[in-house]
Amino acid sequence: MKKQKSKKSRLAPKPKAQPEGLKGWAQIAQFLGQPIAVAQRWARSGMPVKREGRFITASPEGLSRYLGHEAGLDVPVHIASEEMDLSADLKRALSSARAGAKKKKQPSK
Repeated sequence: MKKQKSKKSRLAPKPKAQPEGLKGWAQIAQFLGQPIAVAQRWARSGMPVKREGRFITASPEGLSRYLGHEAGLDVPVHIASEEMDLSADLKRALSSARAGAKKKKQPSK
């Protein structure tokens, strides 16, 4: 008589938390969703990165603020990843767009 192998329950992968800091061009470029050469070019044009010994580091918050500033926004840009739920951001953007459209439709007195 053969023994039946018990199926182990597979846990869903834990969503990756935003890292405390990004170390190296590969991690920075992956966070930005751009090739390494683009991340290096942006660093030369003012993107906030720090040299720590022989490594380049950056904070996700600093990169988000930089991208928001470069896009002409007053708020940091939210960089999306595959694990993120973007519905809240979409609702906020739609609400903001609708509020702007209502202001344009109102006649000025």
